[in-house]
Amino acid sequence: MTCMTEDDSASPAPRFLGQDSPLPASPEEAVLDYVPNPRAGELYLTRFAAPEFTSLCPVTAQPDFAHLVIDYAPDKTIVESKSLKLFLGSFRNHAAFHEDCTVGIGQRLFDEMQPKWLRIGGYWYPRGGIPIDVFWQSGEPPAGLWIPDQGVAPYRGRG
Repeated sequence: MTCMTEDDSASPAPRFLGQDSPLPASPEEAVLDYVPNPRAGELYLTRFAAPEFTSLCPVTAQPDFAHLVIDYAPDKTIVESKSLKLFLGSFRNHAAFHEDCTVGIGQRLFDEMQPKWLRIGGYWYPRGGIPIDVFWQSGEPPAGLWIPDQGVAPYRGRG
């Protein structure tokens, strides 16, 4: 983890931005970069949507697909988007249940970045005829934070 704060002006620049960056072999090997929040002190929400997230079923090794929506209210740092893309891509060959992937992503981001608040919605496409949606948040959102709907329609099948 590279975490730069206001007190740490000598920290290195994000290691992936502008570089040829291979996909990490696993989420554990993936490195997330954080940079100083350019609007520290302001209360605002940042959203990342990953509509083509993939991982593997830990039982069948078949691919699972999800639309992830990550919302957070930054504090001193923000996550660098290319490192987040590589981290999420590292799940392509990772075998885990939907709940483990969704909650694990949210917890790792929250633990490392230490935002004021974070939530993740994992909208998983059906396997065996059942869509599974998984939601996690770090706690109550800060008072006054505008939190829009995540905008992912419920699964309606072919109907």
